Amino acid sequence: MGIGGGIFLIALGAVMTFAFEVEPWWLDLDVVGAVLMLAGATVLLVTLWYWQRRRTSAAVVPPTAQESRLPTPPDPIANRPTPPEPPLPPPPL
Repeated sequence: MGIGGGIFLIALGAVMTFAFEVEPWWLDLDVVGAVLMLAGATVLLVTLWYWQRRRTSAAVVPPTAQESRLPTPPDPIANRPTPPEPPLPPPPL
């Protein structure tokens, strides 16, 4: 039902309990209104509890060592070509 359904039941029960002046011989509207208000409050509390539980159970779990490894881009400095070595000076005569 959700939050809207719970609020609707509470409002319907309050109207039946406090606003109606009709007293049918086969139904006590005060009792029916009170039952509807309790049912609406129960639906509202269960819905809020479910949403709170869902919010806490969806916590972020830190990745394991294997999952946290991302492919590293190639290092441009390590892969650059090295310049040729300068020639050795001639030996002294």
